[in-house]
Amino acid sequence: MSIALPLLIRHLGIQDYKDTFESMKRFTDLRDETSSDEIWLVEHHPVFTQGQAGKEEYVLLPGDIPVIKSDRGGHVTYHGPGQITAYLMIDLKRLKIGVRDLVSLIEKALVDTLAEWHIKASPRSDAPGVYIESGEKIASLGLRLRKGRSYHGLNFNVNMDMSPWHRINPCGLDVTMTQLADLLEITPSMETVASKLIGHLTDGLGYNEFLVTTDSVPTSINPRTN
Repeated sequence: MSIALPLLIRHLGIQDYKDTFESMKRFTDLRDETSSDEIWLVEHHPVFTQGQAGKEEYVLLPGDIPVIKSDRGGHVTYHGPGQITAYLMIDLKRLKIGVRDLVSLIEKALVDTLAEWHIKASPRSDAPGVYIESGEKIASLGLRLRKGRSYHGLNFNVNMDMSPWHRINPCGLDVTMTQLADLLEITPSMETVASKLIGHLTDGLGYNEFLVTTDSVPTSINPRTN
């Protein structure tokens, strides 16, 4: 599969979750069939987000970390510096794929990225995300679909403070979380990991061209590339 329109990759640095959430919704509402797809790469200030399946009892002890309700799929998760969050604004109709296809290709991209460092991992049929051989979870995902177009995406633990994970019950499954830094003697940079991940995501989506920018998302979004 080859896509005529280029994909835009935005490296947005550290961002407030709520502002990014609102920008994703606005982007999705305003885009049309001529809009290029985008992937936003961010790190967030510490925040717990509660997906549509998330229950309040899964937030055990939030303390000084805010809890924000989100319209993504999934349960409760944590975002913080040292974690790659990738938001996928993808027109599924144009790619002629379904949401299950998108979930599968995201999971495969994460598995293939981990394989770059000889880490064996796989998805689980009962809980979206990617797990290493010991059963620990290293990446989570949750999506929302509106008018055949996705937003939200994945978070991949690279080199972060893991202690906030103990304040929640991730995914409501008593899952133990891990990160890349705990599995390697030498931790690669966030930029290196993000580059590998983007390569596998674009391959899976079928893009033969993508543009990279550090430009922020405009407050008044025009998602067209012209």
